[in-house]
Amino acid sequence: MSDLLPNTPEFSVSELAGAVKKTLEGAFGRVRVRGEITEFKAYASGHQYFALKDESAKIRAIIWKGSVSRVGLKAENGVEVIATGRITSYPERSEYQFIVERLEYAGAGALLARIEALKVKLAAEGLFERKRPLPMLPAIIGLVTSPQGAVLQDIKTTIARRFPRPLLLWPVPVQGEGAAEKIAAAINGFSNLPANGPIPRPDVLIVARGGGSLEDLMAFNDELVVRAAAACTIPLISAVGHETDTTLIDFVSDRRAPTPTAAAEMAIPARLELLADLAQKSARLTGALARTTAQARLLLDRAGAKLPDLPSILGAARQRLDDRGERLALALPNFFNLRRAGLERLAARLVHPREQLARGRNAVALLAQRLAAALPNQLRTRQTTAALLAQRLGAPLPGRLRESRLRLENLAARLESVSYAAVLARGFALVTNTKGTPISSAAQVPPGAALTIKFADGDIAVKAAAKTAQLDLGL
Repeated sequence: MSDLLPNTPEFSVSELAGAVKKTLEGAFGRVRVRGEITEFKAYASGHQYFALKDESAKIRAIIWKGSVSRVGLKAENGVEVIATGRITSYPERSEYQFIVERLEYAGAGALLARIEALKVKLAAEGLFERKRPLPMLPAIIGLVTSPQGAVLQDIKTTIARRFPRPLLLWPVPVQGEGAAEKIAAAINGFSNLPANGPIPRPDVLIVARGGGSLEDLMAFNDELVVRAAAACTIPLISAVGHETDTTLIDFVSDRRAPTPTAAAEMAIPARLELLADLAQKSARLTGALARTTAQARLLLDRAGAKLPDLPSILGAARQRLDDRGERLALALPNFFNLRRAGLERLAARLVHPREQLARGRNAVALLAQRLAAALPNQLRTRQTTAALLAQRLGAPLPGRLRESRLRLENLAARLESVSYAAVLARGFALVTNTKGTPISSAAQVPPGAALTIKFADGDIAVKAAAKTAQLDLGL
C-alpha cells in the first residue's frame, strides 16, 4: 500500500483550490437559481453581497459593481428571485459562491408577502394617518431598545452632546423569540405611566435597534408591536435598522428616523444651537427696538420742527379778537343808520294808493276802447279767409272721387280675371286631397287615395283606381 502512495498526485493548497474553482466554473458555466434574497449588503465599492436561500439551503451571491445597473432589478431582502449567473469559488475561504449577472422576480417572498398583507390591513384601519408633533424640549426621554450594543451608547452620547436630558431605558430583546411581545409590553408600559407617579412619564419615546437582515427586523413588523405603537399616548420616534431598512412600526410612529443617532437628534435640540438662536434673536430684537426708537425720535423731531410758534399764534389771535370786538361795537349803530337812510329813500319814492288806482282805471279804459275798435275788423278778416278755404276744398273733391272709383273698378276686373273661380267657370277643375291641398301631378296620387274635384258649380268626391291616375268616380 505504501508503494502506491508515490503514484497519488500531490497538490499545493492553492493548486487544489484553483482546480476546484476550474471544475466548478467548467461544470456550471451558466445557471439559473431560484431563491429568496437575504443578508443583503451594498458596500462603498459598489459591489453587492447577499445570500440566496430556500427551505433547506443557502448560497452566497455577489453582484459586481459593473453589473449592478444591468441585472434588471434592485436586490432587496425578502424578495424571491430567479438569478442567472455562474458558479465559482473563493479560494481564500474555501467557499463557493454565485456570481449574479441578471435578476428576475420569482415571487414576493413569504416574509414580504406577510408584511405587505399586514400593512394593507393596518392602513385600511387608519393606523398610519396619526402624526403628532414632538415636544420642543422634553424633560424626560423614554427609550425601548436592547441594553447591549452600540444603539444605547449612540443615543446617550448624542443626547449628552446636544442637550443633556434624563434618559429612561426599558431594556428589551430586539430579535428572536418573544422579542415582539416584550417590545409591545415596553411601549404599553411607558404609555400607561401616570403623569405624577413614582416613575416619571417620558415626554417622547424612542424605539430603536441597529441594522440587520429582514429576519432580524421581523419583531418590528409584528402586528402586536405595530398596534402598541399606534395606541401609544406618548409621541413616538421609530429608529429601526439603517436608512434603507423599513419596518411597519415606521408607518405608525409619529416620526421615522433613519438611524438611532438621528432619532436622538430629532428628540432633543442642540443646546448650543438654541443658545446661538436665542442670542441671534435677542440681538435682532435689540437692534429692531433701537431702530424703532430712533425712527420714532426722528419722526418726532421732524413733526416738532413743522409745528408753528404757539405763543405767536395765540398773540395774533388775541389781537384779532380785540380788533373784531372794537369793530363790532361800531358796526351795529352804523348798520342801523344805513338801514334807516335806505328806508327814508324808499318812502320818498312811494306813490299814494289813490294815485295808483286812478292810473289803473285810466289804463283799463284805454284798453277797452282799443278792443272795441279792433274786434269787428278781425271778425271780418277771419270770415273772408274761411270762405276762400271752403271754395278751394269743394272744387277738386268730386274729381278725386271719380278717379278713385275708376281705379278701384280696374283693379277689381284684373283680380277677377286671375281668380281660380273664373278658371273653373271656363270648364277647368281643381283636384285636392282630403286636407284641401291642390294636386298638380299624377305622381302625387297613390292608388286608392281619396280626392275632391272642384267645379264651378260644386264639388264631387272620387277615389284613385290605379297608378295610371284613372279615377273611379264615386257617383
